[in-house]
Amino acid sequence: MRKVLVVVAVLTLQCLGITAQADVFNLGPGLTNLETVAVSDARNAADSTGYGSVSYSYNIGKYEVTAGQYCDFLNAKAKTDTYGLYNTDMVGIGSIGCMIQRSGISGSYTYSVAADYANRPVNYVSFWDACRFTNWLSNGQGNGDTETGAYTLTTSGMTNNTITRNAGWKWAVASEDEWYKAAYDKGGSTNAGYWLYPTRSNTAPGRDIADTSGNNANYRDLYANYYLIGSPYFRTEVGEFQNSISPYGTLDQGGNVQEWNEAIILGDYRSILGGSFDDPVGSQKSYKEALSYPTGEYVSVGFRVVQAVPEPSSLVALDALVAPLLMKRRSRKAKV
Repeated sequence: MRKVLVVVAVLTLQCLGITAQADVFNLGPGLTNLETVAVSDARNAADSTGYGSVSYSYNIGKYEVTAGQYCDFLNAKAKTDTYGLYNTDMVGIGSIGCMIQRSGISGSYTYSVAADYANRPVNYVSFWDACRFTNWLSNGQGNGDTETGAYTLTTSGMTNNTITRNAGWKWAVASEDEWYKAAYDKGGSTNAGYWLYPTRSNTAPGRDIADTSGNNANYRDLYANYYLIGSPYFRTEVGEFQNSISPYGTLDQGGNVQEWNEAIILGDYRSILGGSFDDPVGSQKSYKEALSYPTGEYVSVGFRVVQAVPEPSSLVALDALVAPLLMKRRSRKAKV
């Protein structure tokens, strides 16, 4: 039994270390990996807009949540689809959806996504869909609950748009400050401050799909009235502009789809940040913000998740628990 405790404790400590390093987080057997990057420089100053200051370190999705990842979620939690997690426009004709197809009847629905869409961002998801996705992550995926976790989702709370993030959260929809910091903050370097665009630049990004300049994004040229990528995709695979990273290593915060975040605006709305394939380049600027009713599901809106990082005191406490077990284990080996 003691051997089992040692193994469990060591694995737990190792997992916490992986979380702190913010690499690839395995969602579980059969599920798509979700990659995060670390956002450090805790207690950084806000920029002139008042946004971007975050008092703690955290991890944020390197990419927008993809159609493949959301399809995994649907197969786990939407066999009946009590909460309307699926939108038929995801595969509707002319809807520019992410090609998630639903089959079967209620109670035994199954979902699949076309291979050439699986790594493109999910769209037609509401803010509440995004909350349920992160609750599911927090509760271990699989059959994990969607109604509790980072958010306690109640009918009255959703109707009145009063739901906020719970203490002790593990995964969540990015807050306005978390999203803003990851996109624009220079990271506490000697040139500390904020960039105007989420590609480490004060110059508007171009649209070079080869990304040789390292300052490009997927947005619509409204003057020429055409998309960077036409029918049927419109959205690139996440990370297509591999050189156009934010200061902390995220991609596509300036293009592909706009992204929900937690901020409650004027009581009735939630904030949407970043640019999309259907927006002009100016929508990527740090001071630009859109808003929508949280029930809205749109062709050009998806989301990005954040992951909590254990406080250093938590790691120290766990290390103190594990160390005696490891010492006893080594001592016994020495006597054999």
